[in-house]
This record gives sequence, C-alpha cells and structure tokens, in this order.
Amino acid sequence: MFEHVTVDRGRRALLGAAGALILQGVLQPTTALAQTSSGSKMKIGIIGAGHIGGTIGELWVKAGHPVFFSSRHPEELKDLVARLGPLAQSGTVDQAIAFGDVVFLAVPYGALPQIGKDYGKSLAGKIVLDADNAVASRDGAIADEAERDGIGVTSQKYLPGTRLVRAFNTLSYMIFAREANRPVPRLAVPIAGDDQESVQVAAGLVRDAGFDPVEVGKLADARRFQRGAPGYGQNVSAAELKQKLSLAP
Repeated sequence: MFEHVTVDRGRRALLGAAGALILQGVLQPTTALAQTSSGSKMKIGIIGAGHIGGTIGELWVKAGHPVFFSSRHPEELKDLVARLGPLAQSGTVDQAIAFGDVVFLAVPYGALPQIGKDYGKSLAGKIVLDADNAVASRDGAIADEAERDGIGVTSQKYLPGTRLVRAFNTLSYMIFAREANRPVPRLAVPIAGDDQESVQVAAGLVRDAGFDPVEVGKLADARRFQRGAPGYGQNVSAAELKQKLSLAP
C-alpha cells in the first residue's frame, strides 16, 4: 500500500514538472523578442558603418546596446569605437554577423547580391534590418529590379533565409542625427517585414534609437517608402506619416 502511494505521488510530480516545462515553452517568446519586450539590451552587428550605419549604431550604443561595427576597412572605425566606449567594437563582416542577435545592413544597394553570396549562410535565420536604397546611377540593373518588383521583395531575393525588415532608409543621416530623441511627437521611421516577430524587434530598436516606428505592412509594401515613393523623405511625425500613407491612426 505504502509503495503504491509513493509511486502514484512520484508520477504526479513527474507529470506536473512536464506540464510546467511545456507551459514554459509555450509562453516563453524567442530570444530576440524577449529581450526587446523586457527592455534588456540586444547585440547588434552592423554591415557598412558609413554615414547611416555609423549614425544609427551610435544611437543604439547611447541607448545601451552593444554594437559591433564592420566595413571593408575596419581599421578606419577605430576612432568611432574609441569615442563610443566599451559597448562599441569593430572588425570584419564575419565577426559582426557572428556577434549580432540582429544585423543592420547599410551598404550601397548594388552590393546586396555579393553580400548574399558571401555571407548568406551565416545570415540565414537572423533578423536583418535593411536600410539600403537603390540608386540607378550607382547600382545599375538591380535598381531597375527594385523599382519594378519593389525593394523589399528584391532585398529578400538576394538575402534568402533572413528575417528581413526594411527600416531607416527614408532620410539622410544628418536628419537622423539631428532629430533623434526630439520632444514628442518624435520623428517617424517607416518599417515593413513579412515576419511579425522581426517587425516587433525592429520597432523596439527604432524606439531605442529615438524615433517612432510606423508599421507599413509586408515586404511588398516597403515599396511605399522606397526612394521616390510617397513615404520617402518624410521628416514628419508618426501621425502625419500614417495620414500620408492612408494607414490606420
């Protein structure tokens, strides 16, 4: 009798523990979203630490995020890293990708196919924020493709397997630097992506940089704020941008 009770109690304990683990697995969000939701800091790797990459990366460092800057000439980033302090590092593109929970891409659009070829495997599964703009005079045929098919769809084609979000492509680095963390209403930054969790992570990072995110839709909808489109070049508040793009308030 005593043995039967002991075994029965043991079974109940095991079932209870298993149920708790299952429930925890259901309720626990994936790492990137959990970090953003809890306000904890995310590691960000930047490919292309020029004007946009350097400016937005600096805003993230000031918000407390560890940032790894990379470029074709990482030795040129030493002064930037020294100025930003211990949360900033610099090195190769491979190192930046390995470092980042999120990767921020800010390079000439014509470089996208080569980046996909060289780093596609290591970028696969990563949340990638794409700030690149296609300029026909600089980027050639791929700019025509982005104009025809939409830049979000085109970027995803050359970066397959990434969890892509379009962001930070609509204004110059000077405006981003000047308007970051301005008094309410903050500057609007349109974003778009197919993966909703990645969009929410991007929205959190837009806020941390000192702006208001405006979700425009899927990657196909990113054409609404690509270069030359109505949402491009808009130095306005979130409410004003939503009105210009006929989005719900």
